[in-house]
Amino acid sequence: MTFSKKKSLSLQKMNGIIVIDKPVGKTSHYVVTQVKKLLNVKKAGHTGTLDPLATGVLPVCLGEATKLVQFLASDDKDYKATMLLGVKTDTFDIEGRIISQGEPNLDKEAIEKALKNLIGKIQQTPPRYSGIKFQGKPFYKWARKGFAMEPMPRIVEIYNITMEQISLPYVTFRISCSKGTYIRSICSDIGEVLGCGGCLAELRRTKSGLFPEEKALSLENAQKEKNHKLLEKWIISMVDILPNVPAIEIEPLLAEKIREGCQPTVDIIKNHYVPSFAAGGMVRFISYNTQLIAIGKALYDSDDITNATDGKRQAIKISRVFNSGQ
Repeated sequence: MTFSKKKSLSLQKMNGIIVIDKPVGKTSHYVVTQVKKLLNVKKAGHTGTLDPLATGVLPVCLGEATKLVQFLASDDKDYKATMLLGVKTDTFDIEGRIISQGEPNLDKEAIEKALKNLIGKIQQTPPRYSGIKFQGKPFYKWARKGFAMEPMPRIVEIYNITMEQISLPYVTFRISCSKGTYIRSICSDIGEVLGCGGCLAELRRTKSGLFPEEKALSLENAQKEKNHKLLEKWIISMVDILPNVPAIEIEPLLAEKIREGCQPTVDIIKNHYVPSFAAGGMVRFISYNTQLIAIGKALYDSDDITNATDGKRQAIKISRVFNSGQ
């Protein structure tokens, strides 16, 4: 995957994504705060929380790109995890209170089978110590106050899971999964299946959506870098952030109209090159000078739009408009 070179912007008008390699022991919120200070931006937000125990890929949206968080938070994720078998904790990781402890007496085949049985859509109960909210307050705050409430189970999908190394009581594996999957819960569930208990010992996110760890800048190196212009080269342009979403290239006049509230009709769309897209899917509007103007939801298939005779029908419902999206 390649990204186009971002045009020079004043730091106050910086828009895009910088992918940070989150260090262990730091919260995702801490990373966002540091990025805001380093780049002198007022608005920033990450696209998926990593626990303090975890390291790895944390995309941070800057400026107008914070409007893209909702589209990126649903991206699939890849992780490398190390599970500690024989230890069960209240947080499902090694930082929690130990509930039970023992020596796991297991063979490789049993562990591999437990891992492979998770592939597909599964029902998962998130940890009580999680950021999921109940009555406006995260579950971990309820748990710390002694309330024994459990988050509602939900369906997540495991696309692939492979074992890398067994050195009992530790097992290292790689996993590709849908949004909202708790690897802590995966380790706890495997421990239950094996009858010995288990918890998460180490976790690294190796990929978030289209952003691999090779594209991530370590927070330590970012903090050492005194020249902000050198940090800018790590910023991914907004026009490159959703490359798999079909794009319609429009002229500056229409771009301004959309920014002022215009909802494109069939006739407006037919006057431009129409890429292939399905009704209900997302569509980007990009100006000729490579700015991201807006994102909308297609109300019809692209073929229906190009062949339509009623040109006054609304073709795409604009959901997000970007004021200065490079």
